[in-house]
Amino acid sequence: MTKLFSAYQLGPLGLANRVVMAPMTRNRATGNIPNDLMVTYYSQRAGTGLIVTEGVAPNADGLGYSRIPGCFSAAQAKGWARVPPAVHQQGARIFMQLMHTGRASHPLNLPEGARAVAPSALVLDGKIWTDQAQMQDYPVPVAMTQADIDHAAQSYVDSAKLAISAGFDGVELHGANGYLIDQFLNPASNQRADVYGGSVQNRNKFAVDVARAVVQAVGGDKVGIRFSPYGVFNGMAIHPELDAQFEQLAQQMQEIGLAYIHLVDHSSMGAPVVPAVVKEAIRKAFSGTLILSGGYDAARAEADLQAGRADLVAFGRPFISNPTLVAKLQSGSDLIPPDFSTFYTPGEKGYTDYL
Repeated sequence: MTKLFSAYQLGPLGLANRVVMAPMTRNRATGNIPNDLMVTYYSQRAGTGLIVTEGVAPNADGLGYSRIPGCFSAAQAKGWARVPPAVHQQGARIFMQLMHTGRASHPLNLPEGARAVAPSALVLDGKIWTDQAQMQDYPVPVAMTQADIDHAAQSYVDSAKLAISAGFDGVELHGANGYLIDQFLNPASNQRADVYGGSVQNRNKFAVDVARAVVQAVGGDKVGIRFSPYGVFNGMAIHPELDAQFEQLAQQMQEIGLAYIHLVDHSSMGAPVVPAVVKEAIRKAFSGTLILSGGYDAARAEADLQAGRADLVAFGRPFISNPTLVAKLQSGSDLIPPDFSTFYTPGEKGYTDYL
């Protein structure tokens, strides 16, 4: 029997199949508020078992990119509240990914009074898009004080509560891809000398504290976390303690009682391969659901599921241009290639106009 299209029980949630729609930034939230276009986008793709939304900022400091949504105001929560019913009606479940951009930010993308903050005042190399002035250099971020850290951690809790109140089945903490939680994990962006820096245990502290607080607020069966060991996006670096660090993180997530770990391998996009031993160590340390993602096709997804290397498999870019991806994978139909030029542009083109 084909496992990829079989039902799966994610805690109390029954999933129609083992295909997950991976979180993907799409920059359609004008004014940082979810809109009708986004309701259509997610409902079009609700043939999957589980949808994880694009990264959603838990506070104003986390809105580092143009037109990304937040979930910390009444208007944002009201906008989001229209999405889960549209998805549930089609049979899918949906988690909101909470993403604080940290130093991957620019003042022109932030509301008045918000700041680009990070574990340390280390600038990210490269440039970032702004609608007002196009490509701009990244700013030097503000090194977070204890008060800033406490505020950020609490914002994940408050945003998670808003998401659950808005009808979402759960939240995924974005601990990958060089955003705030990952910035604490990685010595390339964290050179603190306090309890949040130096050792593996200290660098893990922010991720662990946030995960524990969110679980206490909404329940472990409603919380997942995404990690990207060996990821190099947004200035992350490979370091000698990396394997041990992520094994320890998996053990800590097990103790806290999260519903899932979502492990992304960016080797299909040019990053180093996540070694099989790292995935196996995480699998052994964490008894909850394991989601794998990164350049999958149906055959490789099926092979990893059959071998017990994962419980669910996430697909990203194929979902952009193939809203009915699960049906296409099941029938073996040809997939429509996505238009890269419209990944992050405003409007429906390249967003809700794929058939």
